[in-house]
Amino acid sequence: MSPRGNSNMLPVYKRRRTENIQAGSVMGEGKPSAYSPSSSSSSSYISRFCSSALRTKTLASSSPSDSSIRTLSGDALVRRLGLFDLILIGVGASIGAGIFVVTGTVARDAGPGVTISFILAGASCVLNALCYAELASRFPAVVGGAYLYTYTAFNELTAFLVFAQLMLDYHIGAASIAQENIPSWIGHGGEEFLGGALSINILAPILLVLLTIILCRGVGESSAVNCFMTVTKVVIVLFVIIVGAFKVDVSNWSPFAPNGFEAILTGATVVFFAYVGFDAVANSAEESKRPQRDLPIAIMGSLLVCVMLYIGVCLVITGMVPYKLLGEDAPLAEAFTSKGLKYVSILISIGAVAGLTTTLLVGLYVQSRLYLGLGRDGLLPSLFARVHPKAHTPVHSQIWVGIVASILAGLFNIHALSHILSVGSLTGYSVVAACVVTLRWNDKTASQVSTRWTSTWQEGVIYLLIIAGCGFSAGLFYRVGASFFCLLVAAVIAVLASIALYSRQVYMNPPGFSCPGVPIVPAVCIFFNIFLRSNVTRVTHAFNVSSSMGLEIKDMVMTRYDFFIQPVFR
Repeated sequence: MSPRGNSNMLPVYKRRRTENIQAGSVMGEGKPSAYSPSSSSSSSYISRFCSSALRTKTLASSSPSDSSIRTLSGDALVRRLGLFDLILIGVGASIGAGIFVVTGTVARDAGPGVTISFILAGASCVLNALCYAELASRFPAVVGGAYLYTYTAFNELTAFLVFAQLMLDYHIGAASIAQENIPSWIGHGGEEFLGGALSINILAPILLVLLTIILCRGVGESSAVNCFMTVTKVVIVLFVIIVGAFKVDVSNWSPFAPNGFEAILTGATVVFFAYVGFDAVANSAEESKRPQRDLPIAIMGSLLVCVMLYIGVCLVITGMVPYKLLGEDAPLAEAFTSKGLKYVSILISIGAVAGLTTTLLVGLYVQSRLYLGLGRDGLLPSLFARVHPKAHTPVHSQIWVGIVASILAGLFNIHALSHILSVGSLTGYSVVAACVVTLRWNDKTASQVSTRWTSTWQEGVIYLLIIAGCGFSAGLFYRVGASFFCLLVAAVIAVLASIALYSRQVYMNPPGFSCPGVPIVPAVCIFFNIFLRSNVTRVTHAFNVSSSMGLEIKDMVMTRYDFFIQPVFR
């Protein structure tokens, strides 16, 4: 297949192959080799590997015109997603069934102050969303998301490692959600083996196959399904908030923080993961009709919608029932039942199924686009870079994603790995924040050349690593219950590194949407994200345990209402 357009727009994997061949032919030229052929071959391989691993994309080649974006089949993705579609993708990925459970279970510890917990967590996610919004407007034409941003700001190896962590997160998450979406009263179709490590599940792979087929048919069809399910879910949440508002007793909001601010802060670290998903919008760049305008609006808009819905549910559930009396299994449904509103529990069941379905659908969609990006760059076989000429979807990548998720969901007890969920997302958020900083540095190429022991660019990266290290240390100190002084020292060092980052670098104004407060805002994001990452086992375990309590609602629905829609909670 002949390349199209300017030779500079050749796919990266073709340029890389040519450059590596040229590098290999130059090595040793004009000098007698002092090494054996095997040593020379090994040295040449290591040199080529290092050269490839440290290679970066230029911003110009990362955002070519529409006519330049072509896969191996000669077809591009089709721009069919408008602003409303993009917002619903973000909402569909963020709000799962946990909105009906986590709000109540966290309120049992934080009291009515759980509302502040969600506000604090939402504010932290807004800072991360600002970073994503800036980069999404600067890379308006291609898929890749965090992987693409990292490839441009840092190097190929770092980008691939970010992709690997994201894929681990997405694959395990998809399998886990698919298993949870199958009610136990239907049956899982098998038994557990090897002490529970293997768990045969027939229906979860069937659900994944159905969603994969929908995604393979086209982005228009999958977007329509996501829109219907997400709108259904949001309408149900709004109905729950409105109906519950008439049953609120404001005396239940006093005391507002019965266990102090520490419980509110701990709740914020737990509910932070309830907002994860807005980054899915960034991976829809190549299918957006107006990416430079719509992507930042959709990223921020979807997150703000989620924040408002979570706050509304928190106010309702803590106002209807005293926080000490909230149920452990299904707090929101039990709160409405105690007020004689049993039919609302049925709606919550429907909303739970819709929430899990949209989360799973968007997750599978994002994975295929990431595989497509790596296939185009030559980091994966060319098969992943192909787009179906009629459906205009990366069918091979989508099928591969469906196969991996189906195998995990059908054969393994994936819940044993649920404690590592969100590690990839937190890593991606941290790296994206660092990308905003590095891509803002004025004249990056010139700053890498210095007569000092380190260049200006390297000095800036060192400051970013110090901030990340302080966040990790603070997280470990918090996890083991160290004294407040240890946390304070880590925070002070991070602040000093942020000040140095601000004063010793020159920052330019990017085109399109601009994240305010650079580099302070990205530095705060890095510190808090790495803080959570070091606590991810404990925090996500609390999140998953509290969410899984909602599984018990299905027994209540079957026993009391003889209804066939069973709620399942993530």
